[in-house]
Amino acid sequence: MTNALYSPTPGGSAALPQQASHPALEPVDAERVADLIGQLLAALGEDPTREGLASTPARVAAFYGDFLSPDPSAATCFTETHLSGQLVVVGSMSLWSLCEHHMLPMNLQVAAGYLPDGKVVGLSKFGRIAQLHAGRLQVQERFTRQVAEEITAVVGSTDVAVAVRGTHLCMSMRGVRMEGARTDTVQAGGLFETDPVLSQQFLTLAASQWKAA
Repeated sequence: MTNALYSPTPGGSAALPQQASHPALEPVDAERVADLIGQLLAALGEDPTREGLASTPARVAAFYGDFLSPDPSAATCFTETHLSGQLVVVGSMSLWSLCEHHMLPMNLQVAAGYLPDGKVVGLSKFGRIAQLHAGRLQVQERFTRQVAEEITAVVGSTDVAVAVRGTHLCMSMRGVRMEGARTDTVQAGGLFETDPVLSQQFLTLAASQWKAA
């Protein structure tokens, strides 16, 4: 879902962001992962050679290899010299990551907003940025910051905000086992920090998309 509205207050931050970094991930050793999963099944009292489990270690290894190897892509930007004064929000982006504390899945609902100034970013890029940073062992707080920093580098402006609502299986199915618990994080820069009207419009749109999901 994409929304565009609002004329921002003049005088936004002129500071340009630093290029976002991509920490290199080592390739997944599929053979070793499969062997370790077989050992885990045995330690859990299962027979990893029995029907139904014989191919499970290889399947799990293939999953980790695919999930932890997201494909980065270059940003596609389009010149729009007369376009300014809009709040663009790309939301309803739902994706999965893995909690690095328990290696359990977390579902992340992402909304990203920015203020175009002379160019617009291809909408699919926002989803690819989110997937890139979700495809690793993560915590929601760091994920939110990384997505915001990446978008900031792409648009060339600090006028960027990212809001994330997370459902964490490490909280839903273990520990306190609260299935309805949700975690919200927001990273805001530029006018999204200093203009309360702009900030509220962004948060309102992000929350409405979470409710619709």
